[in-house]
Amino acid sequence: MTVKKIWPTSGNVDNAPKDDSEVVAKGACFMGFGIRHFQAFLIFAGLSVAYALRVNLSVAIVAMTDKDQANPDFEEYDWNEKTKSLLLSSFFWGYIITQVPGGALARKFGGKTTLLCGVLICSILAILTPIFAKIGDWQLVCALRVAQGLSQGMVFPSTHTLLSEWAPIEERGNIGTWCYSGSQFGTVVMMATSGIIASSSLGWPSIFYLSGGVGVVWAIVWFIWGASSPAHSKIISPEEKKFIEQSIGVDAAKEHGPPANIPWVKIFTTPAFLVLILVHSTHNWGFWTLLTEIPTYMKNVLGMDIKSNALLSALPYFVMFLMCFVFSSISSLLNKNQCMPLSLSRKLFNSIGHWVPVISLIGLGYVGTDDATLAIVLLTVTVGINASTYLGFQVNHIDLSPNYAGILMGITNCAANIMSIIAPLIVGFIVTDEHNSEQWRIIFFIASGFYFIGNLLFILFGRVEVQPWNDSQPKPSPEKRNSTQLESQH
Repeated sequence: MTVKKIWPTSGNVDNAPKDDSEVVAKGACFMGFGIRHFQAFLIFAGLSVAYALRVNLSVAIVAMTDKDQANPDFEEYDWNEKTKSLLLSSFFWGYIITQVPGGALARKFGGKTTLLCGVLICSILAILTPIFAKIGDWQLVCALRVAQGLSQGMVFPSTHTLLSEWAPIEERGNIGTWCYSGSQFGTVVMMATSGIIASSSLGWPSIFYLSGGVGVVWAIVWFIWGASSPAHSKIISPEEKKFIEQSIGVDAAKEHGPPANIPWVKIFTTPAFLVLILVHSTHNWGFWTLLTEIPTYMKNVLGMDIKSNALLSALPYFVMFLMCFVFSSISSLLNKNQCMPLSLSRKLFNSIGHWVPVISLIGLGYVGTDDATLAIVLLTVTVGINASTYLGFQVNHIDLSPNYAGILMGITNCAANIMSIIAPLIVGFIVTDEHNSEQWRIIFFIASGFYFIGNLLFILFGRVEVQPWNDSQPKPSPEKRNSTQLESQH
């Protein structure tokens, strides 16, 4: 019942075409591939670039602080672990600020414009990173990373806005998966190639030049062929445009109506939403601790050089990229056969994504420094299995409130990324000796504790029912309130 309410089918009496099969055939322009799929590919590429720009420093910082691990012909910086942790967390200082405003800007100016600005600005700043490091040391690099975070805060809200305009309801799950898998793909490519690039004649500065350059190229392609909606696209066929608009509803394909009064008090007094904030935050603690610190752990504890370090650091995120599609297929099969209610499904997949890593992280804490293979296997399991959460808490915002799902995501993502700031800083305070496996064990235990507590709260208090405040009354239209005044102005 909840699913039907949130995701109405294209067979809705008011919006359904007279001949669905004919419209679908026309909507899928060539062998099932339409302009909407081309847009999804461009968004996938954009998110790949965005995440590559986000994580490039995680591997590059190893070469920047130890020239023996890369091409020694390039400058080396004497940054201790606390300084490196500060640099790795500084991105999120800006990122959390533009989460909620990013959604408002995307709604006002269109997802194309805000996504373009976010990726392009971040790309230009990436190209400037080596120059900033040379003239201003870590302090200027830190300021640059904050600015990159500010620009990327618009990326996810922009993507949500674009999907709401481009994805037909019957294809929304698949198209959304294709788009958001770009975040893992970009992480894999950047982490797998950074070590090789840093050890080549190009040196570690080229990590920033290449990733930033690719971002600029993507921005040009997106500017030419991207569009905020089918109505703004110059290359979409009338048939496909009609197909999309009939699926999502004609009104949704046009300009949004008067905004509703956002029920802020009711939102923040809803236990299920408060738990959602907590589980998102605990998830980010564990996920971003690993993402930012795996290269350092592999180098100093497992004794791997930067080439093998980078390739193996990318492995967990490649597995996560693949597992996104595996878990999505399993979920589709369960839903098709109606094997379990939605609430159980959400909590099951979230438990897989959180409690399996609890076990693997505890095991990782006791792996000896001479058993690198087992450590890599456990890291891969910990990160790869996180893909299951895409079918757990990460879609629960839509369950609670389809109308305010974007706002809910902005709030929880803002709170969760505060954890992304704190986690690397805690590593810097605890790990005073980068070669001490016992200090790293504490880091892994803390992450596993957050994973366990967050999911336990979600199991106990998480809900999937649409909340009563979802259907708040819209504001009176200004045109209707002030019709006399408007007429006099004309």
